[in-house]
Amino acid sequence: MLSKLIVGAATAASLMSGVAFAQSSTVNGAAGGAVTGAIVGGPVGAAVGGVAGAVVGTAIDPPPQKVVTYVREAPAPSARVVVKEKIVVGQPLPETVVVTPIPDDPTYAYAVVNDERVIVEPSSRKVIQVIK
Repeated sequence: MLSKLIVGAATAASLMSGVAFAQSSTVNGAAGGAVTGAIVGGPVGAAVGGVAGAVVGTAIDPPPQKVVTYVREAPAPSARVVVKEKIVVGQPLPETVVVTPIPDDPTYAYAVVNDERVIVEPSSRKVIQVIK
């Protein structure tokens, strides 16, 4: 039974990768994952697929292009900010880093850290995207 669950979860996750990349939100990712999981693994597969789809859906939900453009064109701060930690998407910025809200879209903020511009979710300080 455990091997069927593991195989079902792995299959659901692999099938979900293509579906999730075509979706743009956590809700759609969770719904698609649940359906795929139910087809492959029954009720347990639906639960596993729903969670996997929600995670993938959250991970690929990029900020709007106008936010990315604003962050690219915003002036750099006068003082250079350097932290020891590597800047990783999904991880929060250290509390010592000042984040600046995006004026036209307060659901996003940005910072320039280690000479990289990053878009963050203001309340959690989680990095959403690193601008290259």
